[in-house]
Amino acid sequence: MFQTPDQGAGASTPSGAPPSPSYESVRLMLFGSTQAVLHTIKLLHKLNYAEPNDWSKSIPTERPREVMSVLTKKVRLR
Repeated sequence: MFQTPDQGAGASTPSGAPPSPSYESVRLMLFGSTQAVLHTIKLLHKLNYAEPNDWSKSIPTERPREVMSVLTKKVRLR
């Protein structure tokens, strides 16, 4: 992983305290059959990435037998 100059090992705040964590939202979108989307949501839960209830309900798309589910998650940057 690369670091910006202010994130290097010697970076600190003027007070000497470590920088406070920074968070940013990311959005994941799954497209596929209902079975494939649910399987992927369960897999991401097993990997401790997201709770199944954090995903939106399956939303039908314009394609036959295809649904979409969305997850918005805050990720820690520091």
